Amino acid sequence: MRTKGWIGADLIFDIDADHIPTPCAKAHDTWICSNCGAIGSGMSHKKCPTCGEQKFNETTWPCEICLESAKVEAIKLIDILTKDFGFSPGELTVGFSGHRGYHVHVESEEVRPLDSMARKEIVDYVLGIGLEAEFHGLGERAVDGARVLAGPGLDDLGWSGRIGRGTYDLLLTASSEELEKIGLRKNVIDTITRNKESLLESWREKGPWGTIKGIGTENWRRIAQYGVEKQSVKIDTVVTTDIHRLIRLTNTLHGKTGLKKVEVPMTGIEHFDPLKSAVTFKEGTATVLVSAAPQFRLGNETYGPYKEQKIELSMAAALLLLCKGAAEVVG
Repeated sequence: MRTKGWIGADLIFDIDADHIPTPCAKAHDTWICSNCGAIGSGMSHKKCPTCGEQKFNETTWPCEICLESAKVEAIKLIDILTKDFGFSPGELTVGFSGHRGYHVHVESEEVRPLDSMARKEIVDYVLGIGLEAEFHGLGERAVDGARVLAGPGLDDLGWSGRIGRGTYDLLLTASSEELEKIGLRKNVIDTITRNKESLLESWREKGPWGTIKGIGTENWRRIAQYGVEKQSVKIDTVVTTDIHRLIRLTNTLHGKTGLKKVEVPMTGIEHFDPLKSAVTFKEGTATVLVSAAPQFRLGNETYGPYKEQKIELSMAAALLLLCKGAAEVVG
């Protein structure tokens, strides 16, 4: 083994719902502190609120919301890889992992020799690390002797256009609470809310920058910076930079669900349903004693919630519960 050399590796991205904050987590995910046994729901804390320990035993479940969130991130990543990096769809393969996320592979001779540091640069681009909106077109310019605020457009290339589209999406969908979280004052939020339609309409020309009095350059910078966050892709950074990473093969079973990894078509990915396409063991039933499980769907059937219940289930549903450690087979 010592005489063998490293030849190369595909560029791999792992998108997992574990890295995406979703409202459904509190309904179906739990954590237990490895030190004191404290129990909580949702995503685990960085430190146990009881003892300060940083190690947890987590149980996560795939549901419609978190799987859809992971799919949205995969679509954003594909868009960046094809439009910003110039990879052709034929150089990309996308797969549902079999649990709560997607794998995206770039299979090109151009990327295989890249070392970890080069892959880290790609990661930083995908995450939007270190991006400042003022370096992508946002700022005051002299026009006919006057200082005018300008910013990136929706059709600009690279991150300039992504900042513009992220800003548009924020103005289109953000609630007052969301605008408050990014540091905007109430009077600014009220101004944006009152002028929402005209701000959105302004994108037909030069965008909303400076069109409404009372918002100001610094507030537009905050909004644009949040646009970066909306357009960035939530990936597992360690997987992409690790040139020795082993990735699950297509059509193999995931040990946490009993679902299989399946290839996802590049066209029509929006309509891909992993809870149908990845189901195996479609025949037969099994009787299991379920300790606790949230409601979940496999195929066209919805199961649960269960609590200390003996029940006969389809083989696929029983296997999922067994893999999650939430049930045991009974006679």
